[in-house]
Amino acid sequence: MRSFFAIFLAFCFVNAAAVAQPANADNVWSLQRCVQYALDHNISIKQDSLTARLARYTLLQSRLSQLPSVSANGSYGKSYGRSINPTTNQFVDAGYDFLSASGNANVVLFGWMQVRNSIERNRYLLDASLADLDQLKDDVSINVATGFLTALLAKEQVNVSGNQVELSKAQLAQTKAFADAGRLPELNVAQLESQLATDSSNLINAIANYNSSILDLKTLLNLNFNEPFSIQAPNLEMADQLGVSVLQPAEIFEKAHQHFGSIKGSKLRVKAAEKAVSVARGGLYPQLSLGYQIGTNYASNYLSYQPTNELVGFSPIGIAGRSGDTVYQPVFKTLTPKVPFGTQLDNNIRHSVFMSLNVPVFNGWQSQYAIRQSKINLAQQKLVEDNAELTLKQNVYKAHNNALNSIQKYNAAKRAQEAAKRALDFAKKRYDLGLSSTIDLLVTQNSEFGAAANLVSAKYDLIFKLKVIDYYLGKELKL
Repeated sequence: MRSFFAIFLAFCFVNAAAVAQPANADNVWSLQRCVQYALDHNISIKQDSLTARLARYTLLQSRLSQLPSVSANGSYGKSYGRSINPTTNQFVDAGYDFLSASGNANVVLFGWMQVRNSIERNRYLLDASLADLDQLKDDVSINVATGFLTALLAKEQVNVSGNQVELSKAQLAQTKAFADAGRLPELNVAQLESQLATDSSNLINAIANYNSSILDLKTLLNLNFNEPFSIQAPNLEMADQLGVSVLQPAEIFEKAHQHFGSIKGSKLRVKAAEKAVSVARGGLYPQLSLGYQIGTNYASNYLSYQPTNELVGFSPIGIAGRSGDTVYQPVFKTLTPKVPFGTQLDNNIRHSVFMSLNVPVFNGWQSQYAIRQSKINLAQQKLVEDNAELTLKQNVYKAHNNALNSIQKYNAAKRAQEAAKRALDFAKKRYDLGLSSTIDLLVTQNSEFGAAANLVSAKYDLIFKLKVIDYYLGKELKL
């Protein structure tokens, strides 16, 4: 039994040493390093960055829509049977190849500011996406701070439990010496062995909680679980951390209202919704556009006629009135080469410039319903804005109250730990003199252990509550 007990203790101290041993400097992570790593590698942040990039492209596209729209068309084919030659507009019976090319340009001269309002709407939406990204970064930062402080608390609990085990070991060794000398009964040794086993079990649980908190923190950082990792415990003067007690919640809310991404995003989306109403209203009115077209044709059977001086015969053209003789005219040879491709395209070019007025008369009430939908969306965005401000105010006042309560809890836990430590010192002296029982000593010792654990818990709970206040104040989260 004693050998098993010794192995159990050795296991406890090996694990406690693994938690407490200094790590390589490259593997030691401060809170600032954890936050920055999370901002660079968090998947949600990467997703929101892509969303902001899409919003940026949408804004760019709406700005480019102010430029004229230009298009070019071309077709090539072969005609069979009787058809109209596109270059001569004459009926032909033979097959031929043909090609046509055209280009169009169109620009809106006046459209009731629909394009400009669309640009403004998309600009507000881009700014809202960037505000959402900033808010997400702040949220990730506070989540990492929470995980970091949880791991620090677990590490401190390991130290407290380890100290308790060391104390129980020393008392057990002393009690064994007293029992061997006949000053104390063997029952006292058994009681302290039981206490040491309980303390060792608490140490194992503290180590397990620490390892679990490290895994949770690595998950928040999106860090490889096999990566060597150790957190840096800061040297904090708690007196320097209590400045929040002089801040008023209204002051904290005002600062949070100025920089919080969720508030900025909701306000920007209200402005974007107002522009969307203007865009929808523009659909009720006419649009004036300026257009330009150019085109040309080619046909493989388009021939040119070139007369020559070469006489090839005579052809009758009539009969003399009195004599009845046939009258002939000379026939000269005529060349009929195909008109070259480039010449046809150049000769057949046609241009047209026109203005068009598009007057919406009836489109199934689509424009009217678009206006109504945009107004409803505007009302919804205003409610979202009101809800965001209300939620922020509630959270700020709650965080301020929690911070004040944590200050009181920390001060009370500190006084309780100091009193418990003094009581344990007196109990040990009385026990050494044989004036108190082992049970009395163990009760006092357990009270001191609980007070120390409560102080550590109250300390890190207070630090977290103060980091929440820094989060609302827009301060950098650091220890």
